[in-house]
Amino acid sequence: MGQITLSKVTKKFGEVEVIPPLDLEINDGEFAVFVGPSGCGKSTLLRLIAGLEDVTSGTIAIDGTDATGLVPAKRRLAMVFQSYALYPHMSVRKNIAFPLKMAKFDQAEIDRRVEAAAKVLNLGDYLDRRPGQLSGGQRQRVAIGRAIVREPAAFLFDEPLSNLDAALRVGMRLEISELHNRLATTMIYVTHDQVEAMTMADKIVVLQAGRIEQVGAPLELYERPRNLFVAGFIGSPKMNFITGAEAARLGAHTIGIRPEHISISPSEGAWKGTVGVSEHLGSDTFFHVMGTGLAESMTVRTSGEVSLRHGDTIFLTPQEDKIHRFDADGMRIA
Repeated sequence: MGQITLSKVTKKFGEVEVIPPLDLEINDGEFAVFVGPSGCGKSTLLRLIAGLEDVTSGTIAIDGTDATGLVPAKRRLAMVFQSYALYPHMSVRKNIAFPLKMAKFDQAEIDRRVEAAAKVLNLGDYLDRRPGQLSGGQRQRVAIGRAIVREPAAFLFDEPLSNLDAALRVGMRLEISELHNRLATTMIYVTHDQVEAMTMADKIVVLQAGRIEQVGAPLELYERPRNLFVAGFIGSPKMNFITGAEAARLGAHTIGIRPEHISISPSEGAWKGTVGVSEHLGSDTFFHVMGTGLAESMTVRTSGEVSLRHGDTIFLTPQEDKIHRFDADGMRIA
């Protein structure tokens, strides 16, 4: 079991409150992702759950038992850090086995768990190598293996892919998601990368300045962001925002429209503009349209090849049912 419940949890460093009162429930078996910009409190929140930081007030329960005052080793949680935190002089086998050695497990049980973790992570051929002989992705798998052998109630990942290049990040993202499917264990994953959040999570927790802005499934946040912050943070490229007379005409202080929900015409449409920078990504092309009079720049996403050049005049038309409306406080208008 791995249900984690935070009730009115706060954290202060000196007189600075970095986590205002916060409530959150993560259900057993969920893959929950904490996402937000740098400094939003997501890693601090993870460390509070792990017991690496003390809460200032409030309670943290694991499977219904108050764990607020427990040391990390007693919380039945396993943490994977972005730095891998492997011992360079030890073999992969000994690195994975280390937490079991420290807990004084008998050798037969240690061997069983290490072999099982190595099989799950495809590390069987590397058990006698040292970390310096492995790639970044393999070292991260070793760090995950060291967490798996503890058979925890939940896994905590603190930006585990940030040290990997783009190709390895994609591969490891898939591996961690598949690992979650196989183990069916609660996982909490911290990242500043909203693409990782969208592709991996059952539940996304969007944070800003220590506060939870919205909690929900990836598509729920994408299709119905509760405020301007979530709308602008979730989605790549990000949502276009329009204020002024056009927003007022459409019944809001601010309206938002995603790049893929705008059509392009060479001759007619709702908004006239000029093609600026174009980004060709193969299956998709992003056009940054200038001079619409609505925003400094509007991003439009199209599929396939579209024959437009820098400086061309075009017309844009939003899909009416895809327009997001926000009030003067930045909150969604239903």
